[in-house]
Amino acid sequence: MSLGWPLALLALLVVPLLLLARWWFNRRRRRTAITVSSVGLIRAALPGRTAWRRRVPVALFLAGLAVLALGVARPEAMVAVPRDNTSIILAMDASGSMCSTDVDPNRLTAAVQAAREFVDQSDDGTRIGLVAFAGIAGLLVPPTTEKDQLVDALESLKTSRGTAIGQAILTSIDTIAEHNANVTETGVDLSAPSAPGEYEPDTIVVLTDGSNTTGVDPVTAAEQAAARRLRVFTIGFGTTEPAAMVCSPDQVSGDNWRGGGGGFGRWGDDSGLRRIMRIDEETLTQVADTTGGKYFRAEDAGQLTDVLTDLPSEIGLHEARRETTVWFVLFGTLLAFAGAGLSLWWNRGRALR
Repeated sequence: MSLGWPLALLALLVVPLLLLARWWFNRRRRRTAITVSSVGLIRAALPGRTAWRRRVPVALFLAGLAVLALGVARPEAMVAVPRDNTSIILAMDASGSMCSTDVDPNRLTAAVQAAREFVDQSDDGTRIGLVAFAGIAGLLVPPTTEKDQLVDALESLKTSRGTAIGQAILTSIDTIAEHNANVTETGVDLSAPSAPGEYEPDTIVVLTDGSNTTGVDPVTAAEQAAARRLRVFTIGFGTTEPAAMVCSPDQVSGDNWRGGGGGFGRWGDDSGLRRIMRIDEETLTQVADTTGGKYFRAEDAGQLTDVLTDLPSEIGLHEARRETTVWFVLFGTLLAFAGAGLSLWWNRGRALR
């Protein structure tokens, strides 16, 4: 918890001052007391009160004043709040290994289907952007609420050589910076980490089936995202079982494919591709941890669909500082009134006499 107006804590001095005043009045009362012949007769004439009945109302009243004084200092707490104007950049792997058939019919087709369901189930006010990456990364669709545009872009994805995960993260950062002035490089101290839990409402989701083979290191790119308070969620897709890599003609780009039977294309060097198609879970986990995100593993189309469709529950809330003065005022008032009420209730007999 932090305080928006720390100097207001000086109001807490009212508690010891009241205690001091109470001590002084009691002392003065004893000095001016009238001498009587029998104190026992006076005590017998008064209704009895135990010590705790005398002290509890005072303690409650003073505790209420102390809590109210804390409320004046405008306490703040980190709480989970809904995100407004959320943008999600989905960075999709379109490397050649996405043609692996260990996921039926192949990884790319399954990933596109899961991404479509993610787009269809997203809130109408959530803006989604699409970045595709292989040897390079490029923005296909800027953040938009037009779901048809996103679906068309997903279905037009074509595979190519290379896996530039780090570059995909940087491209996603640049995309968000176009719409969020807080994410621009100007004024950002990359050497100073941002406060834990304080994130921008925009989020990056990286879906890949392999490891980085070209361009900037993913962890270095993640540090750039963390400096701008952007979370990166990573998804490792695919199994560890070797499988033939087959894509349909409309999923192939470039001249690094050769024709295959049945109108399909095959990667020219299967053995080389299989060496780099293993998911680098260590790096993907480090990327997520560096930015405050989370790493997920999906081995089939069903698991990937579950991960993507559950993502809004992960990124739909974020921690933010919120002033909690009202709760301190409410609790302090209740304590003060409780103390005053008990004092009046327990002393009602004396008042009647």
